[in-house]
Amino acid sequence: MKITIGSRGSALALKQTELVIEQLKGAYPSHDYEIKVIHTKGDKILDVALDKMNDKGIFVKEIEKELLEGTIDLAVHSLKDMPSIQPEGLVYTKTLAASDPRDCLVLKSADSLESLALGAVIATGSKRRRYQLKQIRPDLKFVDIRGNINTRLKKLEDQDIDGLVLASAGLLRLQLDDRISQYLDETIMVPACGQGILAIQAKENSPLIDMINAISDEEANQRLKWERLFLSEVDGSCHIPVGGYAKLEGEELHFHALLGNEEGTVLLKEEIICKSCEAEDRIRALAKQMKEKI
Repeated sequence: MKITIGSRGSALALKQTELVIEQLKGAYPSHDYEIKVIHTKGDKILDVALDKMNDKGIFVKEIEKELLEGTIDLAVHSLKDMPSIQPEGLVYTKTLAASDPRDCLVLKSADSLESLALGAVIATGSKRRRYQLKQIRPDLKFVDIRGNINTRLKKLEDQDIDGLVLASAGLLRLQLDDRISQYLDETIMVPACGQGILAIQAKENSPLIDMINAISDEEANQRLKWERLFLSEVDGSCHIPVGGYAKLEGEELHFHALLGNEEGTVLLKEEIICKSCEAEDRIRALAKQMKEKI
């Protein structure tokens, strides 16, 4: 069987798709695998901030269309880029082992958030990142930035900015971890829901679902379920700061949640600790409670 997998064309997107193919080949070596590069609206429009684009699926719609039409068999995305609701007829398979969930700082000369100069300029296209850093360092200035990881790293060198905030997972997958100045753990910066997790999408009833589920990672699957539940319950999008990170310690779940308004004048951070069997009810209650406060 020939399996065609749809992917965006960035170095990171292709690397993530190659990681999926590598694991599929290991488990099912008799099949043939190929990547089809699909350019999305989010890849083509780079001069508009994400929160100004009134479209919840700017990085996925074109890929999902091809999946529904049958021109590709699977799609690989970064879970954090996915809207809270999928189109009818599409589902996520279970997922593979996750990468590092944390955000990180890539700094031009300083080596940490604390050592940044007064009034330093940080580039990020994320309200979630901007507003959390602003709480810690109100003196920092922020500018919007778009583009893939290599484009952003080039802008850091060429433009009058002092640092970037990026997902650690992307840099690690591209073997650029030497560029990381500081990892920001969940107590400093609540990650995006699903950060570091791959979203593998298929048509309902596709035989590929069982194939991938058989080689999936249970801890990453639990994170996917709980973090996406929180995102769905608060109706999250790039227009508001929202984040969630589920950390399992034995049978105990630590869930870190973030929710704010568009302007950042309200920014709530909460943590719940519960047994994993109670997680779904507790996360739904947390989301409701936080929405009522916004």
